[in-house]
Amino acid sequence: MTTKKTEASIAPTTPKKVPVKKAVSSTLDAAVKPESAAKKPKKESKVKVVRDSFTMPQNEYLKIAEIKEAALQAGVPVKKSEVLRAGLKALVAMSPAQLKRALAGLEKIKTGRPKKH
Repeated sequence: MTTKKTEASIAPTTPKKVPVKKAVSSTLDAAVKPESAAKKPKKESKVKVVRDSFTMPQNEYLKIAEIKEAALQAGVPVKKSEVLRAGLKALVAMSPAQLKRALAGLEKIKTGRPKKH
């Protein structure tokens, strides 16, 4: 026996859905939007990082390692740049007279790179 497929045995196709456009006035859209969406906070800009080099006497440079060790013993691991930035912050907090005394105690050195031997 041969079976014939009839049109009834074939699954009916679903009709295509036609998108329906809704007519909404722009004044209604503005009334529905919450105020928080209208006032977005500005994105904070990142602080630019500057790379620089400097020259200092070796005995003062070794002080950075001493400060890093003291901070580590206090439970605060720090980087060399953080030590220098903390020093700058401390200098800014000084009065002009204190700053003058701190700078007067520094040894004057030549700027630039030291000569290679």
